This record gives sequence, structure tokens and C-alpha cells, in this order.
Amino acid sequence: MSQLSGPRDAKGVAEAIVAEIQTLPVQNTPSVRAIRRKYSAMLAGESPELVLDVTRELLAHEHRWVAYELIRYHPGAFGSLGAKDLEDLGQGMDSWWAVDSFARTLAGPAWLNGQVPDGLIHRWARSKDRWWRRAALVSTVALNMRSHGGKGDAPRTLRACRMLVADHDDMVAKAMSWALRELIAHDPGAVARFLVEHDDALAARVKREVCHKLTTGLKNPRRKKP
Repeated sequence: MSQLSGPRDAKGVAEAIVAEIQTLPVQNTPSVRAIRRKYSAMLAGESPELVLDVTRELLAHEHRWVAYELIRYHPGAFGSLGAKDLEDLGQGMDSWWAVDSFARTLAGPAWLNGQVPDGLIHRWARSKDRWWRRAALVSTVALNMRSHGGKGDAPRTLRACRMLVADHDDMVAKAMSWALRELIAHDPGAVARFLVEHDDALAARVKREVCHKLTTGLKNPRRKKP
């Protein structure tokens, strides 16, 4: 693929990706990701603008995680992301998997890289939309997950968690548990203090899972058989 430019080419690339996905005998993550990798290689020399246009077309076809990964693995496109780009790319999220793909693949790593300010994540935490509130918490995972390049960031992680400490929406509580458990590898003491400080407000799920992780290293340790 070469000399592509403009929305017409972007639409054609997106339609080709969708067509290949639809012809797969089995549509699962490995098989779809193989197609994404193929197109990542084909688009490697193209402009960030074209890659972003392709992803917008894919979002219209509801191929969110493929779209997000195309950006993530194109250094120019990913490096060009700012706050408005992220909010545009996250529009219409309506499931935990859509949020987690967005926050783990794009929002969290962009925040970690200093491409967007803390205030953006805080705005999401104050949203009336449960999915944006979840996105705020899942975005902290990149700060603490070594595979994302995270080196541990208790202040920023706990500030986001503190903003949602009394939110018992199940999708948000699960993300709170995840955010705190990822931080344990870097600062278990800060997490333990957070649990004590907010014991009266935190959802029971959060306290249970995070306490298990602190004491056993597991989210849900199996009970010993009698």
C-alpha cells in the first residue's frame, strides 16, 4: 500500500479490513488481530492523519479494538493524540470491553506519555456516564503496569480512585479494584492505607478483592477443600 491520502483512501482501507474480518471462518481475537497486524504493517509508512481517518471509519463499523490498535501500533498516529482526539475516539462506548480497550490501548498510555493532562482523566471521573467514569480508572492501569512501561504512580492513581471512592456502580467498582490491585506491585503500603481511609465508602467487592491481593497475591484465592 502506498501513496494513500484523504478520506476516500481511508474508507477503502477500512472496508478492506472489515471484509477480511467478515470472511474469517472463525472470528476470534487471534484471527482478527492477525488482520490488524497485516494492516499495521501496510500502513507503517503512511501519515498519522490517514491512520486516524481509517480508525474513524472502523469505529463506524463497530470494530473498536481493531481501530484502537491500529493507532497504538502506528507511532506517528499514537504520538499525535491529544485530549480532543481521545474523547472523539471514545464516543459511544457502551460496554466494559469497549472501555477497557480504549483506556488500556490509548488513553492510559497517552496519559503515561504526558500527551494529555491529569485534568482530562479527572473530567472523565466526574462524568454522569458510567463508561467514562470506568475509563478514568482503567486509564490508571498503564501508570502501574510494567508491560505498558508503567513504573508506578501512587499519587495519580489514588487521586483518580479517591474521586470515585463512593461510586458503587458495578462497572466502576470493578475498575476501582483493578486500579488498586495494579498499584500493589509498586506501593502496597499506599493501597493498604487507602483501604483503611475509605473503608466506610468503598464497595464490598473492592475491599474484598484488594485485600486478597494484598495478603495472598491473588484477586480471588481458592478456598481449600475440607
